[in-house]
Amino acid sequence: MKLVLVRHGQSEWNLKNLFTGWTDVDLSENGVREAKNAGHLIKAADIEFDIAYTSVLKRAIKTCQYILEESDQLWVPMEKHWRLNERHYGALQGLDKGETAQKYGDDQVHIWRRSYNVSPPKMADDQAKVFLADRRYADMDEKLIPLTENLKITLERVMPFYEDHIAPALKQGKNVLVAAHGNSLRALCKYLENISDERILGLEIATGQPIVYELSDKLEIVSKTILTEK
Repeated sequence: MKLVLVRHGQSEWNLKNLFTGWTDVDLSENGVREAKNAGHLIKAADIEFDIAYTSVLKRAIKTCQYILEESDQLWVPMEKHWRLNERHYGALQGLDKGETAQKYGDDQVHIWRRSYNVSPPKMADDQAKVFLADRRYADMDEKLIPLTENLKITLERVMPFYEDHIAPALKQGKNVLVAAHGNSLRALCKYLENISDERILGLEIATGQPIVYELSDKLEIVSKTILTEK
C-alpha cells in the first residue's frame, strides 16, 4: 500500500510571512503551481489513489483537488476533517513572524514554532468566538476547539483520525492521499517513522512536495520517497 503526504502549496499568508494556523487563507499563485506540480509528479510516478483525506481549510482542500485533477483522478473520494487542520498558533495567528521575533526575540519565537511541547500564548476568548461561530466546527464539542497548540497536542488530535480512517483504509489495501499542513503532517511523520521528540524539531516539510511511503501489511514502512523534479 502507498500513503502519500503532501503539504499544501504556498498560501497567501506563507507569502506574507504571517502565522496562519486555523485561519482559512487561500493559496498564492505560486501555491497553485506547486499543488498542480505535485499532481504531475504523482502522475509521472504512476501512483493511483483509492481515497483522499484533507482538512477543512481551503488551502489544503484546493491542493488536494489540484493533485487529483492533474493526476487524472478527480473522481477519487475526498473526505475532509478538522483533525487534519494545521497546528493552532493561538495569539500569534495573523501576526508577522519577523515583527514577532523583534518583539519577543528570535529564540522565543523559535521555541514557539519548533518546540515539541511548548505552546504559543493562547488566543483571546473574543478571538476564539470566531471559531465557535464557524459552521465547520458547529458539531464539535466546544472543549475540542483549541486556543493554542504545540506539536505534541497536534499529534494527539491527529492520531484518532489516523487510527479511525487512514489506517483502516491502508489495511484494506487502499492507496491513500493526505493533503494537509506542515504540522499535521509532521505529526504523522513523527508517528510513522518513530521520530524522537528531539529530532522532530529539525523536520521541515516542503510545500507541494509529495512524500511517498510504501507500507507493509502491518503498516510498517518499506520505503520512503520524496518526489521532486528530475
